[in-house]
Amino acid sequence: MIKKATFLCLALACLWHLSPVAYGQQQHTDALPNILLILSDDHSYPYLSCYGNEALKTPNLDGLASEGLLFTNAYTTASQCVPSRASILSGRNVIDIKMTRFSAPLPREVKTIPDYLRAQGYYTGICGRHYHLDGSGRMPQETADAFEKYKLVTFPDRVDYLKVGSDAEVIEQFREFLDQAPAEKPFFMWMNYSDPHRPFTAKAFEPDPGQLTVPSGMPDHIEVRKDLAGHFGEINRLDVHIGQVLEELEKRSLKPNTMVIFMGDNGAALLRGKGTLYDLGIHVPLILRYPGRIDAGKTTGALVSGIDVLPTILEAAGLSPDKEVSGKSFLHVLQPHTFKAHEYIFAQRGPHGSGLPLQSAYFDLIRTVFDHHYKLIYHANWQVPYAPVDFNSSKMWHELALLHDQGQLPVQFSRAFFLFHDLCLSSTTAKTIRMNCTILLTMMNMPGLPISSKQDFMNG
Repeated sequence: MIKKATFLCLALACLWHLSPVAYGQQQHTDALPNILLILSDDHSYPYLSCYGNEALKTPNLDGLASEGLLFTNAYTTASQCVPSRASILSGRNVIDIKMTRFSAPLPREVKTIPDYLRAQGYYTGICGRHYHLDGSGRMPQETADAFEKYKLVTFPDRVDYLKVGSDAEVIEQFREFLDQAPAEKPFFMWMNYSDPHRPFTAKAFEPDPGQLTVPSGMPDHIEVRKDLAGHFGEINRLDVHIGQVLEELEKRSLKPNTMVIFMGDNGAALLRGKGTLYDLGIHVPLILRYPGRIDAGKTTGALVSGIDVLPTILEAAGLSPDKEVSGKSFLHVLQPHTFKAHEYIFAQRGPHGSGLPLQSAYFDLIRTVFDHHYKLIYHANWQVPYAPVDFNSSKMWHELALLHDQGQLPVQFSRAFFLFHDLCLSSTTAKTIRMNCTILLTMMNMPGLPISSKQDFMNG
């Protein structure tokens, strides 16, 4: 009897170990990393102290970079938060997913990072500032009624946890999320911060405006210095808040098995930044920390795009993206024999808000394609006067406009901000532009431009 009972116990134990739950699914789930995606708002490269900017004090993000990988050529697919975030979450370009309009909700049929991960057994969440992909946080009642009637708000159905709040509330929301996460499940959290979005309110964190080095693309004016100091103050405050989150991971012993990605959602609301496709509008900071998988303290100059975040996260979770995804995982960026970077990066600019197209802050139609050496910007409505997004009424902008009107603004800045002028191109430059036009029009398939117009544009 004892031998029979012993045999039965051994048989049951073998069957349990061979079952999918005990051997396959459960073991696979235990090996999956937690994933934390952190987005700052309106934040350009190189505005962290780990990029060498001595006016900034960002020890927590510097520490994250020292324990992971720092990217110097990361770009977003748009210079506005809604389309850019839509690309980051979907791994697809803005035009492909019909998200060129600033207040558009992400179509329900477009799969996002939490959709993939939730199906893989992840506990998923969103916290912090409004995430922007369910329409505007402030909409008239008629619009709200239409959103409800046609079920256009989708993210409450995509995640297990969703709360919005101020930057100061993020840490408590994150703690609540972790407390609610089932112990047997890995987690994915998309964490959003408002800093360094305007208005600039971090006075206690601001550096001395007089001690700043003004970037070469900006006039050295006291109001420009004050504006930069305000922006830098918000980045310094952002670092404090992110430090709280990183500390929480350590307290809960989650750091060794948590992949952290930090990225700016688009460029800074500074001169020729947000709302433009110049470098400051789409070139953003990016840091990846993945203990045990990414060598610490490395830097890469590989060209990466916002569309690459989704495939990177999915690869870490043992998943493959759908065929519609155009991004590439950058998990193996330090292994050149297996990683092939983008040859070209694409980005676009569309309407911003609901104002009439009297100036570019509200409405612009621009496309760009570029590589490590050349950049083409195709501006469909260049006749519309330039106006900066989010600070058109600021004292700094009015001061510069007054100096321009009085003929006292240096000519290079008058041309950059207030005038249109022709370019005199060499034959080599013209040939390069034509080549990039071919790439741009073919890859982005610009709507509304007839074939004859494309040919005329190509032939100059």
